[in-house]
Amino acid sequence: MTDRTERATVGDLELAYETFGDADAPPLVLIMGLATQMLAWDDEFCGLLAGHGFHVIRFDNRDIGLSSHLDEAGVPDLGALLGGQSTPAPPYTLVDMAEDTAGLLDALGVESAHIVGASMGGMIAQQLAIDHPGRVRSLTSIMSTPSREVGRTRPEATAALFLPQPTDPDSAAERSLQLYRVIGSPGYPLDESRVADLGRRSFLRSHDAAGVARQFAAIVVSPDRTPGLRNLTIPTLVIHGEDDPLVEVDGGIATADAVPGARLVVVPGMGHNLPPQLWPQLTGEIVGHARAAEKGSATRA
Repeated sequence: MTDRTERATVGDLELAYETFGDADAPPLVLIMGLATQMLAWDDEFCGLLAGHGFHVIRFDNRDIGLSSHLDEAGVPDLGALLGGQSTPAPPYTLVDMAEDTAGLLDALGVESAHIVGASMGGMIAQQLAIDHPGRVRSLTSIMSTPSREVGRTRPEATAALFLPQPTDPDSAAERSLQLYRVIGSPGYPLDESRVADLGRRSFLRSHDAAGVARQFAAIVVSPDRTPGLRNLTIPTLVIHGEDDPLVEVDGGIATADAVPGARLVVVPGMGHNLPPQLWPQLTGEIVGHARAAEKGSATRA
């Protein structure tokens, strides 16, 4: 398989990214979640979006995959953070990660794009829309929330997040299976070979438990985005699984309630993953939303 990965300099960081489709088509940026590399936006999923006439850009957030890792920042004390105890501030927040996305657009010469984020990626997408509304043609927030206080994680999902870290590709594959058997979509069979393969490939590409902890800390210390979301005039789509144990569905409901005019799609049987059986529906929703935003923008112009 040909390596399509490119790299862009964004401030002091280097962000790894890949593109699909016609470079002259409307840009659509995919932002992935906590501890998850851009590979989780499956090639076929990206191809479906590109096939509908979009220039699809996926990338590794800071501290994951082939993008820059802030090793010098050390490992945050998540226990102290989660317990509200006094501890040094984490090295960055979701505001900084949203700035990374804006910086990637700058590096690629993209003035504005359709922004799609999943889980933590949805939080970053929301923050980008709040801080840089002119860069966001449309916003799609998937299985996310405006605040840690809404859409709380069920105990069994929390336990799955803190499974022991893998030490080799096979243990990475097994850990992925254990995780998605808990947080995946109960209405759809888990494609275990696909999940295991992604776990192996991700481990071989890059494994950094400290980087994941720093991302987690960024979520913990970031403030509620609800006040900022209430001021948005960006066309917004919220997609959430009805059976999501990691970010319960009230997180999606709260996001949609906060953004004026947002459209909420609650998907029965969907948990905290993107099962292949739902790709036609999910990409159809994203494409329809982005096309409507493009048409609305052209009409206003």
